[in-house]
Amino acid sequence: MAPFFRRWLALALALLTHCAFADDLQDIRTRGVLRHLGVPYANFVTGSGDGMDVEIVQLFARHLGVRYEFVPSTWGDVIGDLTGKEVRFKPTYREVGTRPVRGDIIANGLTILPPRKKIIDYSDPTFPSAVWLLARPEAGVRPIKPSGNREQDIKTTKAMLKLGTTFVMDNSCLDPTLYDLEGKGYKLKRFTGSTNLNDIVPALLKHESDMTLLDVPDVMVAMERWSGQVMVIGPISEEQRMAAAFRKDSPELRKAFNTFLAQIKQDGTYMKLVKKYFRAAPRYLPEFFKDLPTRP
Repeated sequence: MAPFFRRWLALALALLTHCAFADDLQDIRTRGVLRHLGVPYANFVTGSGDGMDVEIVQLFARHLGVRYEFVPSTWGDVIGDLTGKEVRFKPTYREVGTRPVRGDIIANGLTILPPRKKIIDYSDPTFPSAVWLLARPEAGVRPIKPSGNREQDIKTTKAMLKLGTTFVMDNSCLDPTLYDLEGKGYKLKRFTGSTNLNDIVPALLKHESDMTLLDVPDVMVAMERWSGQVMVIGPISEEQRMAAAFRKDSPELRKAFNTFLAQIKQDGTYMKLVKKYFRAAPRYLPEFFKDLPTRP
């Protein structure tokens, strides 16, 4: 086989593979299955077959009249599993290759971050978040006294980073570059024990670090699961938003999801799921949940 023909055949097969599985709404309805890409995280995807985002996407699949299929992934792979593109976000965003498309929607508490917008489109917000500093009580770091000014509280909290080591995680919502923490003299420690954010607090409790960055949904889970063993020091970021993610060539699927999300927020289904999986969320971040009805 001539080299030119081999190259052409490889490219054609790659395009066919991508196109065969990178579908928009009508293609998914024809195929009869919606593939939900998820990473076990907080109570969005528990890893035991349930979770807030699992139930939302299951309801969405039923709304579309198709079968639901869960496709497990990892934080390092999930965006590539959706888009069919191998990407790197450091030092700048760039595409470095292709890979098979394995799913149609990411929903696992995915934070809306500017670098990610270059390769995926987000739905309307599905959950509020923010990044806070968490510590072990014996680490010698005390919670800040809220000033009533978020910017000042963030500045005060960041100063606490000089008092011990702090877990951070590249290419995630805990990436220190997102919060201007690099090169400031802080004792940042890359968490490399796994790619699962759920493993950070257990490592903290094993004294592998004094403190950790953590986003609010995970903080709520940690405060319940390890009551008295961890404490919140203060905020590292302004309030953030989480959302489902779609390929840029799936605009109709994204539009259908947004319509469905608005519907379940208005009929009370959404708040019923919030109370099931994150009962303290309205107390921690009340503005997001204000005026949303609860289904009896």
